[in-house]
Amino acid sequence: MKRDSFAAELERDPHLSSTKRQQRTQAFTSNMAHASLERQLVAAQTTKMELETKLREKDMLIEKLERDRRFFSDREQEEREEKERERTEHDEQMVKKDTELRTLRNSLTALREEFADLQDAHSSLQRSTSQTIASQKSQITTLTRQASLLEEEVSQFKLLADERSQTIDEIQVQFQELSNAPENRAAEQENNDMAVVREELHRQAAYLRTLESTNAKLTSELTVLRARQTSIEVLREEKRGLELKLQPLENLREKVVKLEAQVEAGRHERETWARSQQSNVASTSTPSKTPVAVTQSLSVLRLQHAQLLEDHGATTALLRSKEAELANAELHATEAQETIEKLESKVNLLNDKAYRCEQSTALAERELQFMKALVSSFSLEEANKEGVSLDAARAEQVQQLEKLLEDYKATNSRLMQQLNEAVNREPVSVAEERKQELEREREASREAQQALDTAQSELKAQLEKIEQLEQELFDLGGEIAGGRHVPPGIRVLSFKDTPELLLRDNPEARTSELDRVKEENAALIHRIAELQKGGNEHLIPKESWDAVCKERDELQGQVKQKETRLRRLKEVFSSKAEEFKESIAALLGVKLAFFPSGQVRVTSLYDLSATFVFKPAPGGGGGGMNTMQLMAQGEGGPEDLPNMMTYWVGTEQCIPGFLASVTLELYDRWKREGRPAQQ
Repeated sequence: MKRDSFAAELERDPHLSSTKRQQRTQAFTSNMAHASLERQLVAAQTTKMELETKLREKDMLIEKLERDRRFFSDREQEEREEKERERTEHDEQMVKKDTELRTLRNSLTALREEFADLQDAHSSLQRSTSQTIASQKSQITTLTRQASLLEEEVSQFKLLADERSQTIDEIQVQFQELSNAPENRAAEQENNDMAVVREELHRQAAYLRTLESTNAKLTSELTVLRARQTSIEVLREEKRGLELKLQPLENLREKVVKLEAQVEAGRHERETWARSQQSNVASTSTPSKTPVAVTQSLSVLRLQHAQLLEDHGATTALLRSKEAELANAELHATEAQETIEKLESKVNLLNDKAYRCEQSTALAERELQFMKALVSSFSLEEANKEGVSLDAARAEQVQQLEKLLEDYKATNSRLMQQLNEAVNREPVSVAEERKQELEREREASREAQQALDTAQSELKAQLEKIEQLEQELFDLGGEIAGGRHVPPGIRVLSFKDTPELLLRDNPEARTSELDRVKEENAALIHRIAELQKGGNEHLIPKESWDAVCKERDELQGQVKQKETRLRRLKEVFSSKAEEFKESIAALLGVKLAFFPSGQVRVTSLYDLSATFVFKPAPGGGGGGMNTMQLMAQGEGGPEDLPNMMTYWVGTEQCIPGFLASVTLELYDRWKREGRPAQQ
């Protein structure tokens, strides 16, 4: 093999060749080391990227777990608030029932007092009636005697009238013989005059019947007027009450305006936060200098603030619906006021009608007086002309008509007085067809009052909830500003069977729960969008309502199970208590009866009349012998019972020794008394 010139030079200079060889070797080694370092750098960068990816996944997982924890804590808080609200409502219902019971008792007391007053009035009326009856009986006796005397005088006057009539007949016969023609003319004139008088009397009788029917109609209208007056007074009182209750709503409207301004500010802040979040997402490639704990705390607070704003929006919508109901109630009140004004106008018309009736009655009275004077003048003319008394039947008829006229006049005066009293009072309506309308108006007013009370109670509850949420938000801000807020990532101790632990141990249940929560969140987001657009759908989404109903059914099932268990425990306790009492009676010879006040009654089996009642001593304690004291005793017992009580209870303060001594003495006596009977 042929060598080149460079190899020949190297062979000629061995030092130079070794140096160059070393340089080549070092260059190769440095190239290899550089390549190895580059490979390590690439591997380190790859590992770093993988670790950053895992870190981001861990952060996302932690944030997701924190959201789940916050969700479950919010649900637990809502459940506690719901239970507290139900307890508050139950307490309010109990207070309301107690108030109604007290009201009913007060009304019962008032009715009893009124009944006692009515009984007193009835007794006084009965006494006055008996006195009146006695006085009337005495008057009847007096009038009977006077009537007998008058009858005697009438018989005497009849005899005298018979004698004079005979004389008049004789004179009349003579007069008729002298003047037959003038007598016929006088008879015709008399018949004509009586025909005129008879026609006038018939006309007056018909007019009196018309007045009687008018008086009956006015009496019925007066009764309706009085009932109508009472109903309208009740309506006016209810209207005044509604106006007084509507006055506090002005302050509530101002507060609602302020809350709407706060909601707008919160919405603006939420939009700003959303834009900042989008900018943060866009700049995720650059690492943030803000700590993770602060970011998570801020996100938690913003979520809570958004939830509070959502609750406030729901409360505002409910408030507006209640304001609409109040507006409807005001409209009903306005319609009732218009109805009252119409009825008052009708009352004025009826007053005018009554005034016209009064004028017509006065005119009729003047006509009756004129006709009465005319009849009396005709009677006097006939008596003077003929010198003969009128026919008895005709005179009696005239007197009856005059008496009937006087009765009508008295009735008219009484009815006019009642009408004047009704006119002097506040005007009322008399239309019978308006009675049903009045009932409808009262029912509408009652419903409006109930709706107003319900709206005010709900409004009060919502305002309290708003204040509570605002206070909670303020407290959270203070906790964060003071550094007392517990950051995420801190381990929280909990009970064993909490929903969070159950979902953590059961992946399938966790998956289904997360799917349900996602559906519920989607429904809530959709609901928020609808509320922002002004929708009028239901306030609670179907998914949330189904979840709440499911939890309610589970809780009700647990309550039923616990009630069944408690009932069984009570039955077992009662049976065991009876067995315990029977065992004590068989072992110690005494029966025990325990009372809720802490007292214990001891009865001996050998003498049922020997009973003793003990109660806990005020200063006793610790289970010593002197923790009970003797309160009372029965009629039975041994003969030496006072000495036993003095020794065992007073001196030794040993109740078991006292009971044992009494039992022994009673057993000996029972045995002595029972042997002859057994033999």
